[in-house]
This record gives sequence, structure tokens and C-alpha cells, in this order.
Amino acid sequence: MLSVLGVLGGAGGFATIAAVVVKRGKFRAEAAGVITDTALTLVQPMRIRMAELEAEAQTIREQLRASNERSRRLQASIAHLRTTLDSWYALIFAPDASLQSIRHAVREDRRRTQTSGEVRAEPTGDR
Repeated sequence: MLSVLGVLGGAGGFATIAAVVVKRGKFRAEAAGVITDTALTLVQPMRIRMAELEAEAQTIREQLRASNERSRRLQASIAHLRTTLDSWYALIFAPDASLQSIRHAVREDRRRTQTSGEVRAEPTGDR
């Protein structure tokens, strides 16, 4: 034990132990720095991609809202046209139907539709 203390007791022995302890902390700090830098290099592209995906998702949500609104309007138009068609069918097959009364009813329906703007032709986008 005395010989170990004698060897370590010299200025060089304590200096060596102190250097190892200090460098060990420095190595840990450098390793943490390298790991942090690597993580940031990997995370940054993912952040950019995430922002792109969020913007794309927002655009798709807006398109979906517009499509749902258009679908709702088209369904209302179809319901109105179906009602009109049913009323014309009833006029045609009525026992007292005449060509003049049918023409008059159709003309009135068209006039009412044009003035109220109930049914509008919508572009389908199939061009």
C-alpha cells in the first residue's frame, strides 16, 4: 500500500489521475454534443416534412369542405328536379289532362325556377 501511495504520491501520479477524471467528463460532453447534433440533423428534415404535410392536409380539408358543400347543393337540386318531374308526371297522367294545360304548367314551373334561381346548372369539371 505504501508503495502504491509512493508511486501515486508523486506529482505526476496525481496529475495523471486528475487528467483522466477531467478528460472523462470532457469525453462525455463531446459525446453528448455529437449525439445532439446528429439528432438535430435528423429532426430538421422531419420538421420540414411535417410542415409540408400539415399544409397539404389543410388544403385537402378545404377541398373536402368545398366538395361537401357542392354535393349538398347538387342533392338539393336533384330533389327539386325530382319533385318537378313527379308533378309533371302527375299532370300528364291526370284524367282531365290536355296538352295546353301541361304546356302551361311546364312553362310556369320554368318561369318560377328561373326567377327564383332554385336550380342552377353547375359545372361538372368533366372537360
